[in-house]
This record gives sequence, structure tokens and C-alpha cells, in this order.
Amino acid sequence: MTSAVEQQAAIASPAVAELYPPVDVPRDLRLRELPGLFDPEWVWRTYEERHGSRERTPRRLRIREFSHSVGRTALVSYAAEWDPDDYLPAEVFTIRIERDRPAELLQYPHDPHLPGLGEAADPDSALRLVNRHVLAIPVRRARVELVRYRPGSRAVLRHGVGKTWFYARAMRPAATAPMLAARKFVGHSRFVVPRLAGYWQDGAVMWMSRIPGENLRQRIRRRKGPDPDRLLDGLETLWTAPREPLGLRPFNLEGAYRRARRSFRHKVQDEDAAKRSLDGAVVALDPFVEAWRPSGAAHNDFYDDQMLVLRDGRIALVDFEEAGPGDPLLDVGNFLAHLAWAARFGRKRDAPAAGEYHEAMRAAALERFRWSERDLALREAVCLFRVCTNAVRHPREDWRGQLEAGLALVNETLA
Repeated sequence: MTSAVEQQAAIASPAVAELYPPVDVPRDLRLRELPGLFDPEWVWRTYEERHGSRERTPRRLRIREFSHSVGRTALVSYAAEWDPDDYLPAEVFTIRIERDRPAELLQYPHDPHLPGLGEAADPDSALRLVNRHVLAIPVRRARVELVRYRPGSRAVLRHGVGKTWFYARAMRPAATAPMLAARKFVGHSRFVVPRLAGYWQDGAVMWMSRIPGENLRQRIRRRKGPDPDRLLDGLETLWTAPREPLGLRPFNLEGAYRRARRSFRHKVQDEDAAKRSLDGAVVALDPFVEAWRPSGAAHNDFYDDQMLVLRDGRIALVDFEEAGPGDPLLDVGNFLAHLAWAARFGRKRDAPAAGEYHEAMRAAALERFRWSERDLALREAVCLFRVCTNAVRHPREDWRGQLEAGLALVNETLA
């Protein structure tokens, strides 16, 4: 039998939650707390230091996202999942570490970098915001659903008011002007773009109209993707659209590439095969990136999960915040890179369809624009290199193997 002392100890020190998936990353000598981000006991102790002790511990801490700038910062976003008998919703929180500074805890929706997120995420205050900044609807409560949240950067919420739905984007105040400029620019193309339904300037929250359509990625997986020329029609009008120079930032390919390369150098330091794949890739990509310059207007983050197919066949762009000076070939290369990743690492039932659409899109673009196959391959490869960060950002137990295989795929593309 368990003694009263043991029972009290169990209550005072409940079992530490497990971390899922279990992740082991190399040490970062300048970020000594990095291993703690993957130690459930350290994570929960850090949480309780900020919020006070809890009567219960979560059943598990699920890793939502991992971001690491080697030697500078690292953050992990977690979902605290409770035992089903507790009837508690999952709690999303993030721990961020920075060199020579104490760990910082951010708990959704209270993010100091996103001033309007807290009110936009609460059903009662969300209704007041919609009535004030979008339109007045005589209902008692708004429905709020979290779509996407990147701590300290941005969040996307669904707001349901009566029978009407809007997408609310909460962002950093400095990001609002570029977002408005990008939407205006993309609106000159043949792509359908969401209507700006409302804007709360002080809270840096924008409401976009909901577009009734079907996700392009899902259509491709079911072999019902549109003719690639329909996508290329839209891209061509985007590339030749009247420019809006104010507020449109040039795409920083070099910065994105170097961040990924630095991360991979750290992550594969103990993996010989992965190091060889990385070395082979950067031999070709380093000089390309160093010589690359924006050559025209572009979307700069064009891939299948950013689009909807409407009933009449038109294509809608639902994410366009990177639009501005860039490289038309890079738009197609990025689209191909995401398809190539899905064809190699996606679910078995979906991968063949992604591969087929990849070949159709590539052939259509080369025939239409008479591009050099090598030029397009370089751009697909550099975009694949960046997509390989998925293995680190959303780690699985076999993240090392996936990263190694991803880098090998980059080299196949370059070959």
C-alpha cells in the first residue's frame, strides 16, 4: 500500500509530462539552454516559474514548431495536452531563449509582439472588434478558431459572426503597411484576392473576406488540379502588373539561404552522409545565390497551399505578404520545390499525384517561357534547400534522416 507521505509527495510533485516527438539536437555552445527546450521537466518548470504551480501536469507536451538561429536565438512552441478526463483545452505556449538573456515565455494569445492578438482571440472582444472595424451584426457572440500562429510574428484566426466568416490577421505593427501594399499589388493580377473587410490600426489586425473555394493542394492530391497554364496565366499577369514601389520589399533570397545553411551546418555536424550532401549542394548554390538579384515583380512565396480553386475555375491567392521585387523563375521553382518535397516525403497515397503535377507544371513553364532548364533547376534546388528546414521546424523522431534525404533531393535536382 502507498503511505500517506508518498501520496502527498505524488500530489506535490506530479509526474513530468512527456515530450512528443522526442527530439535530440546538437548543442549550441552560445545557447547553453538549448537542450532544455527538449527536456519536458525543464520546460514545465520554466512554465510554472512564470505562471505559478499547477495542480496537474499535462499528459504530454507536443512540439508545434522549432526555430533556431545558431548562436543567437531559439524557440519552441508547445501545445500542453491534458488527460481526457480533465476536460481541459490544449494550452499553446512558447519558450524563447537568447544568448546571455533569461528565457522568455509567450503564451497564446498574450503575445507582446502582436498587440491585437489577445482581443482578437477572445470571442467577446472579437465581436466588439468586428462590429467596430468591419460591420455591425446583431449577434451575441463571435466564434473564433485559430488557423495559424507563429509566436512573435503573426497569427491567423477565423472569426464567425452569424453566417459570415472572416479571416483575421494579427501581426506586428511594422508589418501592416507592407501587407497592405502587397495586397494592392497582387490585386492587379488575374488572381482573385480576398477583400479587405476591416483594419484595426492600433491593434495591427486586418480582416479579410472568406473566399469559397477548395485548397489547391488538396485538389492536386486527388488528381483534380487545374491545367498548369491556368496558374501560369495568373503568374504572368502578376509579373507584368503595374508596380507599387512604396512599401514593397525586395525578396531577400541571400538572407533566407544563409540562415538555412547555417542551421544545417549545425544540425548535421555528427552525420557524415548528411554533411556530404550539404557540401555538394552548397558548391552549386553558393555562387548562384551570391550572383542572384531581383529581376522583376514576383509573388516570392508561390506554392500550392497558398491558393484556392473557385467553382468557376479561377485561382485565388490567400497569402501574398512576400510579394514585391523578386524573380519570376523563382516563383515557379518554389512551386516545383514544394511538389517535389510532397512527392518524396508526403503520404504514400498522395505522393504520386504530387510528382505527376510537378512534371506537368515544369514542362508547361519551360515550353511557355522558353527558359533554360538549368536556370529553372537552380531555382527549384535553392527553394528545396529552404524547404528542407521543414525537417527542423516541425521535427519528427527521424528528423535527421529526413533532413539528410531532403539534402540528397536537392542534389538530385541540381544534377
